[in-house]
Amino acid sequence: MAADKLLVIDDQIAIAELVANVARTCGYETEITTNPDVFLRRVEVWKPSHLMLDLNMPVVDGVELLRHLAARKTLARITIMSGLDGKVVEAARRLGIERGLDMAATLLKPFGASELCSLLEQLKAEANWCTEEGLAAALERGELFLAYLPKVELQTGGIASFEALVRWRHPKYGVIGPDKFVPLAEGSWLIERITDVVLDLALRQLRNWGEAITTKVAINLSGISLSDEALPDRLVQRCEAFGVAPDRLELELSETSAMADAAHTSDVLTRLRLKGFQVVLDDFGTGYSSLLQLVRLPFSELKIDRSFVLDCPASREAMVLVKSIIDLSHNLNLRAVAEGVQDAALYRLMMELGCDLAQGYYITEPLLAEQ
Repeated sequence: MAADKLLVIDDQIAIAELVANVARTCGYETEITTNPDVFLRRVEVWKPSHLMLDLNMPVVDGVELLRHLAARKTLARITIMSGLDGKVVEAARRLGIERGLDMAATLLKPFGASELCSLLEQLKAEANWCTEEGLAAALERGELFLAYLPKVELQTGGIASFEALVRWRHPKYGVIGPDKFVPLAEGSWLIERITDVVLDLALRQLRNWGEAITTKVAINLSGISLSDEALPDRLVQRCEAFGVAPDRLELELSETSAMADAAHTSDVLTRLRLKGFQVVLDDFGTGYSSLLQLVRLPFSELKIDRSFVLDCPASREAMVLVKSIIDLSHNLNLRAVAEGVQDAALYRLMMELGCDLAQGYYITEPLLAEQ
């Protein structure tokens, strides 16, 4: 897949031509079409690095195209264009992410040439530095580091744990968040190396804090890690090497990855719990877990996805859903965690709904260990 090749589909040829003209001035080799069949054939044959597609098309809509692209395991970075409501666009973007696609951006219509050019320049810069080779070199140079986001007890304000969030300190582009490089790593052998680096950094920090900070630290595990039946033993060995008790480490798994192979996951998670690790179900509500599997798998907490929490003040449906998740958690003897608590009003609302814990920028942004 060559860099800077853009394929555009829109049922309005004038918009497709506008995108193509602007893209060419930004240095992209560009093709356009209004035909879904042609679009999918060109994805296979031409192998573009970037795709821009309209959601609202008459014959085959954008969501259907995303399904076809996922089935083909398309690696191109995808931008959704649409004049539809922002919630619809965001829902489509999340669907793409859940299907394993690289959903780079959204662009709401109508848009101007300058806005489009700025987005295309940004996407091109990201494509040029975010490669497997560049990430592998970053691992060798030790450019990954952790920031820590506290999880607080809503009723007392006390710190329950810190979530360790991986960052890339790029020598040219500065600090880069995981959303830019973890999807790339999950499509290659690099995700296991990143997991090992994050684990060692977190355990080293717990050892360095010693008795000064006795709280737990949570790390995010890729679903790929769950395929390793030796994972529980390997994690115990790393804890022993750093002199850290397993019960000081929380392991967070996304709902989608945790439920992918429930029988195998149950084996690994149960052994993790037996060895003292806490296991947290992250981004709850965004996947397709059944209540049966939720009951059977040995989680200790449910983290409510930030999209539902943020929608609570303006959406009765979101508030009902969040309250239902909180009640479900308590009925299963799990603690509920609200992600994305951005202001005092949301903090108070989560308290009123009976949520146990909260994370978000109202409490603090992610902090370096020394902070």
